[in-house]
Amino acid sequence: MIAPFTYQALPMRVVFGPGVVARLPDEVAALGLTRVLVLCSPEQEDTGRAVAAALGDRAAGVLAEARMHVPVEVATRARELARELGADGCVAVGGGSAVGLGKAIALEHGLPVVAVPTTYAGSEMTPVWGLTEAGEKRTGRDVRVLPVSVVYDPELTLGLPPGMSATSGLNAVAHAVEGLYAPDATPIVSLMAEEGARALVAALPRVVADGADLDARAEAQYGAWLCGAVLAATTMSLHHKLCHTLGGTLDLPHAPTHAVVLPHALAFNQPAAPGAVAALSRALGGAPDPARALWELAGRLGAPRSLRELGMAEGDVDRIADLAVANPYANPRPVTRDGVAALLRAAWAGEPPEPLPV
Repeated sequence: MIAPFTYQALPMRVVFGPGVVARLPDEVAALGLTRVLVLCSPEQEDTGRAVAAALGDRAAGVLAEARMHVPVEVATRARELARELGADGCVAVGGGSAVGLGKAIALEHGLPVVAVPTTYAGSEMTPVWGLTEAGEKRTGRDVRVLPVSVVYDPELTLGLPPGMSATSGLNAVAHAVEGLYAPDATPIVSLMAEEGARALVAALPRVVADGADLDARAEAQYGAWLCGAVLAATTMSLHHKLCHTLGGTLDLPHAPTHAVVLPHALAFNQPAAPGAVAALSRALGGAPDPARALWELAGRLGAPRSLRELGMAEGDVDRIADLAVANPYANPRPVTRDGVAALLRAAWAGEPPEPLPV
């Protein structure tokens, strides 16, 4: 029996395929934009400037200052520059940091964002924004920050190193996992989550083995698109709460933190989410224990499997556990402070994920 549900489709245009970044000037022109600010991280500055050159007179400038977790001081600088330049839109080139910076501008000034993803983050598909100030990451939802157009060109991901490809892809899988047991899951979202996870799990080993495999890159980006759409349509739970807390409080790297936490958060929730377990088992080729299968996949991909590797001190476990349970949120299994602390200790040590007591 299909349970009652409400599904709200989000307005978005997606252009997908190798070489489609060449159509970006047409996308910007079709939106009626004449002065766009190109946003990127320092590492992506060459790509950002190439995009600006392709846009010609429609590019008002380039800001290569995007950073993880969108520090409020960087957001303030971007907002001021957009105002000074008289920008009427933004083109965000890169991963979640660049897209997040575009969202910060949209939240303040209402400028439309065109996203050109070069990772598998999925932020480009969501109306979710995040800002970090004084060691605390605040997030919210506002349809104004949803990119109006997303240009997915797998050729732009060819330069993504194997390690970053692996962690970025596992970050995307986390969106699918939590979407499958979300309180507001719907049949169409569950289909997207299972297919997105399947595509990424199939593609990532090929991407890591040969970063120039364009077919594998395209399948990974296709999976990331679906997983990002799941993130946009559902309420996230324990996994994302923990990762936002770890990132905002300790400034841990975003995608690697997701890669480490995912198997442990899933192991915690599996006993209370049989439907999600069944879907993930199918997506993972029949794996009976999806949490363990994802932990083993991370190992094969060379991704980090402990928070200790990412710079977290063991003494931070209790502080993060306290913060993670400070405000209630939806989760298939009751969240307790002791349960979260046990999960974090296992993730810190890099132990294989095991079912944990509530």
